[in-house]
Amino acid sequence: MKEWVKSLGLAFVLFLVIRTFLVQAFKIPTGSMESTLLVGDFLLVNKLAYGATTPTKLPILGVALPNFHLPGYEAPKKGDIIVFEYPLDRSLDFVKRCVAASGDTVEMRDKILYLNSIPQDEPFAQHSDPVVIREENRRFDPGNFSWQYQYLIDSEKERLRGRYNPTRDNFGPLYVPEGKYFCLGDNRDHSSDSRFWGFVDRSLIKGRPMILYFSWDHEQWLPRFDRIGHIIQ
Repeated sequence: MKEWVKSLGLAFVLFLVIRTFLVQAFKIPTGSMESTLLVGDFLLVNKLAYGATTPTKLPILGVALPNFHLPGYEAPKKGDIIVFEYPLDRSLDFVKRCVAASGDTVEMRDKILYLNSIPQDEPFAQHSDPVVIREENRRFDPGNFSWQYQYLIDSEKERLRGRYNPTRDNFGPLYVPEGKYFCLGDNRDHSSDSRFWGFVDRSLIKGRPMILYFSWDHEQWLPRFDRIGHIIQ
């Protein structure tokens, strides 16, 4: 009995170490990354690449723990798909594509993304809404974008003189501060992302998806066998 308890305890410790520092499973809950990632896709996330964050609470007991971010072997870069804690609710994990990093300027003109004033070729981006939302026909509460004004580049602030009215499809140019990242969903017209709630801090990034190990089609009620085993890019 004693040996069984020891083995069980060791297995639990190994599970926590692997989940905390190496690999974590993640399920896609929404369509914001379609068609790169679909609702019902199950991913394995590499937590070692960017450096894992130690637990904030003791498992089961829920006791708060001092936590810190371990160094990784690379930094998130433009084009990476990343998993991170949602800045407005850290109990939720989001998956988006990093499109700009510290020191970059980012803007969108009629759905086209510009990085450092250069239009980006984004074959993975999907635009399912044919309408281009500009200042005169915006559908969103401008309060959703109020955070952006302080990050406008100085020349644009001077030109606009407080009349900045961004939309889903037109914003910026914004400068990305140190230690921050700008992230968008590949399903650009149906994604809650940095356009609406701001930058992602480096400390919130948990890892990079590396492989799609299972996929479940909720409409057909069947596995998507053709997606299993895909490397995430």
